[in-house]
Amino acid sequence: MLSYRGRSVRCVNVVRYRYRLRPGATAMAALLAEWDRCRWVWNRAVERLNETGEWVRDNTLTDWRGEHDWLREGSVVAQQQMLRNFRAKRAKGKGRRKFKSGKRCLPSLNYTRRGFALKDGRLCLAGGLCIPVVWSRELSAEPSSLRVYRDSIGHWYASFVVQRNDRALPACDRSIGVDWGVRAVATTTDPEYDLPHPEHGRRAATELARRQKTTARRRPARGQRASEGYLGAKRVVAKLSKKVARQRQDTARKWATKVVANHGVLAVEDFKPKFLAKSRMAGKSADGAIGTTKATLIEYAQRAGRKVVLVPPAYTTMTCSGCGARAKSRLLLSERVFVCEFCGAIRDRDRNAARVILDRAGLNPAGVEAVRHSNLLEVRVLAEPGIPAL
Repeated sequence: MLSYRGRSVRCVNVVRYRYRLRPGATAMAALLAEWDRCRWVWNRAVERLNETGEWVRDNTLTDWRGEHDWLREGSVVAQQQMLRNFRAKRAKGKGRRKFKSGKRCLPSLNYTRRGFALKDGRLCLAGGLCIPVVWSRELSAEPSSLRVYRDSIGHWYASFVVQRNDRALPACDRSIGVDWGVRAVATTTDPEYDLPHPEHGRRAATELARRQKTTARRRPARGQRASEGYLGAKRVVAKLSKKVARQRQDTARKWATKVVANHGVLAVEDFKPKFLAKSRMAGKSADGAIGTTKATLIEYAQRAGRKVVLVPPAYTTMTCSGCGARAKSRLLLSERVFVCEFCGAIRDRDRNAARVILDRAGLNPAGVEAVRHSNLLEVRVLAEPGIPAL
């Protein structure tokens, strides 16, 4: 169960199972042709929205398929899902719809249950296209939908949406506070569960820079066709970048598994990674993958039935975890030690913030039980941005 500022959201164990696909030359050409048709539907919907301000409906797709024979050759399921994804972006914060370029956008096809089938270990898509699948593990249930896509390296994958009954973890009354940072990706109230900065990107920076220089030297002039050497160099750069991304994901998953398995309640700083995007720490923050680690921790806690409380980060660094007093001025990023001017306590800056987060979540930072404070509402009000009060 996820609790955010007094609101609870029910956890549904709906997960994705991803498998590698091995399409041949004919199947790959068919997938790319299907992607071109779906991309045309998307771009036509964007054009209609920009000209008239109207959202395309499903019956409009029927008219388009009646006008163009080549559009009827494709799967109506994939084209319908493309329009539904287009309309789903009407939500606030999704941004303006843009045209999908055949060179810059990676192929991605979505199918509902009536658009695919599994026969003899092969994936059969609408239109009679069958593709071998590398079954690295068994599906936990009958899939409800499917996404077929190609990554930046050129590998094809099938992502099935299934319902899974996760094994409930043993009950645990321990609680922990998590503070996100740059020097250490995550600092907790218990030093045993701290996540130091892995620096995967920094270790791969030298090799990546060398490969990028090779790519730049082989870049074709404008209007000329790209050579095989240039395309090969681009694939090498993409593989290195993909490896770093997977290393970051693996580190986040292992750490989240350890934290969730040993704690029943998690107080997590509701930190926004975009806060550091325009600062001098943007590179190190991105290398630490704070956003990915935070999302992984919340997801794993939801699956295990743990309780997660997201705490606003305002003034967590300026507040003393012992007496609750707030400093009169903000600490510089170079100041790694917090000194309370009222009680005289000296603590590590990030460790103190983690204890403040645990306290604001209504938990007892001194013990191991998830004890609720009677003045929880007052604590949440003080956590909101406003005039500092001592």
